[in-house]
Amino acid sequence: MAERKIEEIGKIRLDLTHYPGEDYYCDGEVEDELLQIARNYSTVEYRRIIEERQSWPILYHLSALRENIVEWLPITKDMKVLEVGAGCGAITGALARKAGEVTCIDLSGKRSRINAYRHMEADNVTIHVGNFQDIEPDLAADYDYICLIGVFEYAQAYIRSDKPYERFLNILKRHMKPEGHIAIAIENKFGLKYWAGCREDHLGAYFAGLENYPDGGVVRTFTRDGLLAIAGECGFAEAQMYYPYPDYKFMTSLYSDERLPQVGELSTNLRNFDRDRLQLFDEKKVFDTIIQEQQFPLFSNSYMLLLGPGLEEQYVKYSNDRKEEFCIKTVQRKCGQGKIIEKHPLSEAAWQHIENTASLAGKLSARYGGSGLSINQCNLAKTENGAPCLQLEYTPGVRLEELLDACLEKNDVEGFQRLFDEYLRRISQGEEQKIADYDLIFANIILPGELRDDWIVIDYEWSFERCVETREIAFRAIYCYLLENEKRNKLNLDLIMEKLGVTQSDAEQFRRQEMTFQQYVTGKHMAMAQIREAIGHPVYTVEDICLGQKQPNDSDRIQIYEDTGKGFQEEQSFFLDETMEEQVRVTADGMTELEVVIGRGRSALRIDPGSECCLVYIQTVQWNGTEIPLKGRQIQNNGFRVGENTYVFPTKDPNITISLTGLQNEERNLLQVRMAVTKLPEETAEHMQKRGFFGV
Repeated sequence: MAERKIEEIGKIRLDLTHYPGEDYYCDGEVEDELLQIARNYSTVEYRRIIEERQSWPILYHLSALRENIVEWLPITKDMKVLEVGAGCGAITGALARKAGEVTCIDLSGKRSRINAYRHMEADNVTIHVGNFQDIEPDLAADYDYICLIGVFEYAQAYIRSDKPYERFLNILKRHMKPEGHIAIAIENKFGLKYWAGCREDHLGAYFAGLENYPDGGVVRTFTRDGLLAIAGECGFAEAQMYYPYPDYKFMTSLYSDERLPQVGELSTNLRNFDRDRLQLFDEKKVFDTIIQEQQFPLFSNSYMLLLGPGLEEQYVKYSNDRKEEFCIKTVQRKCGQGKIIEKHPLSEAAWQHIENTASLAGKLSARYGGSGLSINQCNLAKTENGAPCLQLEYTPGVRLEELLDACLEKNDVEGFQRLFDEYLRRISQGEEQKIADYDLIFANIILPGELRDDWIVIDYEWSFERCVETREIAFRAIYCYLLENEKRNKLNLDLIMEKLGVTQSDAEQFRRQEMTFQQYVTGKHMAMAQIREAIGHPVYTVEDICLGQKQPNDSDRIQIYEDTGKGFQEEQSFFLDETMEEQVRVTADGMTELEVVIGRGRSALRIDPGSECCLVYIQTVQWNGTEIPLKGRQIQNNGFRVGENTYVFPTKDPNITISLTGLQNEERNLLQVRMAVTKLPEETAEHMQKRGFFGV
């Protein structure tokens, strides 16, 4: 046996015995940047760094959401884990916190050092640097879990065999306990995102996997049946398939064959953090069709194949893109002959949030007693591993949201109104009491059984000991309902508002309160959709292609610049995108309406209504619900006035500047603009300017 070459970084053991002395692959300067971050910053600072640097590699390697793909595994401190292809340590930290001993393998010395520096306080981790086949003979034979996260697809690059994937699994079997597991996270060759126009993750080419990799290369991904066939050929009698969504890299939900997604659940599909993409169809709508046709396992974007005895976990949902004190996961697991729902804190700070939910359940039950609205029973408990959690009864049935959708599908307005009226009747009981579930949305109410007399609230995480008007809770439920699916726009919101006694002014106030609530939950952090937009890889639609237009330079796109004290700069700008909190829509009368969330600390904003000569009529500009006068120095532009609040811009860089001096400045501010934009041929604009049509 070769003499061991050990280097220690903090408490991490770096085993360089089989390291060839140079890295055969490298991502260039970004790895130097990652190493500098790992050496000089703590993990609690990574989120801020990700938001500031707006870089795909930084997000990919440092995001805490990367850990979700393994965090749910029932790994305990009496277990040993082998992580093959540990890279920069995106999941090593989660494994180290859960297991008693973690052994990592990676070919890159620099990446292994990044891993070591970011987890240098872990005293149970050894990182082996070198080729897997050179290191493999030195490995133990009693690992409880062997994790291949984004690794299996590269097997033919480092396993010398005419059947590298089968050979790889057979080698790993030698190091697994008899009742152990191999966990493989990998992209689905037939993932819906590839049909919709995402580039293949590894090669960066459109449709490469769908066309069975016509240009060759060492990477191969597989369908569900393809993976199971490889496992079967290697003699694995037990295998469970899980379905990470949106994908395994930044998983927020994990489904299984026992708990597949329901219609309407899958909506966060624009995930092109790494490169631009096509959008050939609306993935949410197609996913709904796929789910109805019971074909989701074939088209899931990613897979987690678990080889070994079956687990109790059937479904996991992560809510860890929040403030630390609200970061939890929800788990559905088998329990005897039935099922149970558990909510687990993901930090010590979040345990108080779990306890608070449990403590308010009784008060909610007392408020709604006799109304026909029941609160799902819960109790504080500990799992078999001793971890604290909140346990709730599993309640089968139909979500109120589904019944309302069915009414809209059939144009059954009366049926919708009956359900909504019944919802109002039940939630209004005890309105004067100082206890309220602010999140009484339709998706959180289950109607069990055929008679459906009793409505059950299955999730009451956001309950507060204060009075909240029924109309506010109901308006929020409708507001969330409409935002989640454009098919629901056929609903007449004016009639609902009239029924609730909600004026336009009330609605604006409730929307601002919703912004405050979201800030309360997430803090000052950027959402993943905002990070995606900030990184800046565009999405090209079919319409763009047909019209020969590129989305980022599309003359119709509206761009917002934010002045944070350095003037207006490109890096401090963004295009409006309907997938984000920022919204832009065109009404039936041709008006363009903007609703944009702006953070604190901006001194001015600039709205570019396009990148062509145009005519703009500005009807209203509001900041946090207060109208900004259109006359005066608060709003300026580089056009020429031709009528009441109407301007011609004889330039391809039209802009409207709004000074925020003297305006209320909160952590999250709402800018609302209503205007009409009409493109003008450049010749027309120049002709009008020369003939003196301006200056009215």
